[in-house]
Amino acid sequence: MAALTGMARERGGWWHAYVCPVHGVELDHGDLLSGVFPAGGARCAHGCRVDDEAVRGAWTVLSHQAWARHLRVLAHRGKRAEAVAGLEEFAALYAELAADGHGEAQAWMLRGRMFHQALTDAIWAVNIGHAVITLAAEGTADLAPLGPFLDELERAASDARDVLTGRGQLASNYTAWLNAAGVAAGRAAAAVRGLEWDGAKRWLDGDQGLFAHLRVAVAEDGWEWEGSTYYHGFVLRAALLALRGTNPAQLPADVVDVLAAMTDVLATITTAGGILPALHDGPYARHPLALEWLELVSLAQQLVPSEPLVAVAERARRELGAADDGLDGLLGGWFAGPPLARRAPAAPVTVFGAAGYAVLRGAGIHALLDFGPHGGSHGHRDKLSLYLYGETTAWQPDPGQVPYAHAVFRDHYASTAAHPAFSADGGEQAECTGAPLAADAVSVTAEVTTAYEGVRAVRRVVLGDCYLVDLLTVSGERPHRFAAHLRPGTALDVQAQAGGPVRTTWYGEQTLHGWHTHTAGVPVRPAARPGPGPADDPQRMCTHVDFTAESERIVFASVYQASAAGPAVTAVRLDGEELTVELANGASARFGTEG
Repeated sequence: MAALTGMARERGGWWHAYVCPVHGVELDHGDLLSGVFPAGGARCAHGCRVDDEAVRGAWTVLSHQAWARHLRVLAHRGKRAEAVAGLEEFAALYAELAADGHGEAQAWMLRGRMFHQALTDAIWAVNIGHAVITLAAEGTADLAPLGPFLDELERAASDARDVLTGRGQLASNYTAWLNAAGVAAGRAAAAVRGLEWDGAKRWLDGDQGLFAHLRVAVAEDGWEWEGSTYYHGFVLRAALLALRGTNPAQLPADVVDVLAAMTDVLATITTAGGILPALHDGPYARHPLALEWLELVSLAQQLVPSEPLVAVAERARRELGAADDGLDGLLGGWFAGPPLARRAPAAPVTVFGAAGYAVLRGAGIHALLDFGPHGGSHGHRDKLSLYLYGETTAWQPDPGQVPYAHAVFRDHYASTAAHPAFSADGGEQAECTGAPLAADAVSVTAEVTTAYEGVRAVRRVVLGDCYLVDLLTVSGERPHRFAAHLRPGTALDVQAQAGGPVRTTWYGEQTLHGWHTHTAGVPVRPAARPGPGPADDPQRMCTHVDFTAESERIVFASVYQASAAGPAVTAVRLDGEELTVELANGASARFGTEG
């Protein structure tokens, strides 16, 4: 069939291969709707041009996905002829590619037909299905030829889901998207034939369906089991896309609770300015990710209105500029019924016990303490990391992750050294789980005892009146070289003070001031050095700081104050197990290391 739209004619590969092998940054996409890989190779932001089979396959993934989204938008905007032509071309291409197998996919993948991964097939198929559903609402005479194509998409999703559930992987994030693809393709196939859709038992409330998946994939604290911001949103977005045309009031009560809790998780970890911390193994910052968050928030606001997520959407729109694909209008009226009741704002301290995160908000500081499970293949060796954000500034963020095909930087961003955590003898933490020890309205205390053999670490984080207190205690059965890490995502000044705390200043749209001291009588070396910044650009150097001491036990104490908060901190002293903080107005407060 002759190309009508300029679509690429090849099978998509693995999008994570779209990365510069030299610099670790995602390559520039070029014109994804052209169907033509960038002439001279894909551009790297640092000047490289990359052209090999894996990169071409990855670009084709991005191109096909962009075309599927584009067809969905064309259908919504009434560009029927163009949308139908594109769908017919995809149908022909799918038949051609599905016929000759997919042997070039990597062995670990759940293999797809249109792409190497069945997961990528499913994401693409969801957009295809919704484009057809939108067109069918205005008539079906020209859509009949698409019926067999949609049947094949549904069959492929079913086959892949059978493989997953046969392995006991109902909780996999793949399952969410395979169910969403089955719903979208099945609904679309019924619509073009003028039939009522009868697939709810198969794709929604059956024993392998979406509801069963959500019941096992989401913990009691509302987090998707992997504990990753990206994969949490990934699963929630698939679920909301699958529920097009559903009345929220008619969903099972426990499923409503899960969806609302998942939305609350995102609202709780979001800063007032709309920063969603990239906890654990998600892509840090990329144009398609902003598009995904905008889509998710647009849907979530129709299900469970949440004020913090409005800021996420506004931030995503700014990042996208004019290239938001018209999602807001397209997604309006997604559900056949009013939204659920607005949720109450999060408290100043929230502890997610299953995922192992604590969120503290006060006096212009948004802090997250990470103490929970490793998170499977998407986890990082980062126990007791403390992440610090302002309203719109990531002072000390979780650094995120590069596209997975870059093995060197992927290992770096999963490492202990990349995180504002602690280390012993310069080694890597084990893949382990910490535990909460105490929490109240202003503080959280957590410990980890299995990151290093014979080592116990306790971190207590407290909201003061106009500052944040961080008390990290590390001890062993023998002397170790213990280090507490600072890993800024912004410019940082570090100044040693004669006879007093080390001072730090963290810059950005908001400024943060820090005071850092430690157990008296234990020599501590504060060493600053250049290190890779967050994973959106590993070549951007930031100032890494390690406070290192040889000891059997040490307390590393820090106090942080946003520049807009006051009165100003004037003195910070650690006397044994007690930290004293004094303010310019004469007030003072004391904090114990473990409560």
